[in-house]
Amino acid sequence: MKRNTVSSIIVTILVCFGLVLLFSGCAKKPAETVVVEETAVAQAPVVVAEPEVEEELEEVESVMEAVEEIPVAGYHVVKKGECLWWIAEYEDVYNDPFMWPLIYDANKDNIRNPNLIYPGQEFSIPRAGYSLDEIQDARRGAGAPRPYTPPEGAQVPVD
Repeated sequence: MKRNTVSSIIVTILVCFGLVLLFSGCAKKPAETVVVEETAVAQAPVVVAEPEVEEELEEVESVMEAVEEIPVAGYHVVKKGECLWWIAEYEDVYNDPFMWPLIYDANKDNIRNPNLIYPGQEFSIPRAGYSLDEIQDARRGAGAPRPYTPPEGAQVPVD
């Protein structure tokens, strides 16, 4: 009789855990985000004049090909299954999940609980107005490992 009671408790716990994972808001990462503002790289016109100029143009073109501009989002519309962590991790947002408190801070009027966001909500993505100390504090508060500096490639909204 004791075995049946213990096994039924274990089964109940496992079923509850499975339901929590099933209905969790951050269970899946969506495939794409909405890009609203885009930046473009201007292409230099190709002019053939002298061999020296041609070499310089080839250098300029190779440098321009090497530079990859990532479109920058000014706001984000929440899709089903997203959380602030995923949104901050997108390349066109911050490319750093530990910067989600910046999105929360900028949209406190639309977010009551940072763990509960809903599809269709529109959040502005701050692009300026923060000091490096404020960003480090936000990353520290989000549980980032030391040092609390954003990783290479992060799009930091520093003045």
